Amino acid sequence: MPIDRISGRTAVVTGAGNGLGRAIAIALSQEGARVLLVGRSVAKLDETAAQLSGAFRVLTCDVSEPSSVAAFAEQIADEEVSILVNNAGIAGPVADLVDIEPDDWDEVFATNVKGVYLMCRALLPPMVKRGAGDVINLASVSGKRPLARRTPYTASKMAVIGLTATLAWEVGPLGISVNSLSPGPVEGERMTRNFARDAEVTGSSFDEARESFVSRAALQRMVTEEEVANAAVAMLGMPGLCGADIDLSAGMIAR
Repeated sequence: MPIDRISGRTAVVTGAGNGLGRAIAIALSQEGARVLLVGRSVAKLDETAAQLSGAFRVLTCDVSEPSSVAAFAEQIADEEVSILVNNAGIAGPVADLVDIEPDDWDEVFATNVKGVYLMCRALLPPMVKRGAGDVINLASVSGKRPLARRTPYTASKMAVIGLTATLAWEVGPLGISVNSLSPGPVEGERMTRNFARDAEVTGSSFDEARESFVSRAALQRMVTEEEVANAAVAMLGMPGLCGADIDLSAGMIAR
């Protein structure tokens, strides 16, 4: 049964070409939303579109580039977007801080933080004018606990949590709910790549790198893309939720 607070609404999902973005887009479509799939690869977005059960639109945009976001906003000027899911993000380098190049640091923040800022800046005004809307920013449990050799990523995700909390106070009185969702390690290609990088850097095996993550979770496992997508749907079904950061990490312990 579609959730009343989602069915019939138009949702923008960034980074919708794969991973969590794809899973969230599919879940929102199943709940009756019209989904605007946003990303840099048309081919990947088309793959997501083929799995949707309802209306959709495919649009390319580099969320880290102001001109690209401005062009995207013009393209959807005829849409009544009331849900924005800022999912686009990159993992960045796996290295000690002293070995990270400034350009690599800037690239992570440009996508993971500046991208959230630019999309909110472009899409919030119409929501404010209507006095209603929901924003979900994908953060990470890694923004709330140490993660060795991943400083730019963890710092960027902590920034997303801070951005969310402040923005909620700015637009909450105007009828807009802003929240963040912080998954723990998610089963899938991205974490497989991250474990391979960690293993290479530390000289450990792939299984040892994976276990170092999983062992920190109370449930002794990673979460799935579907679980994260279902959490996003559930958040949209909670009208009183605002300024919150929802932890979905299988009980990842911040130590």
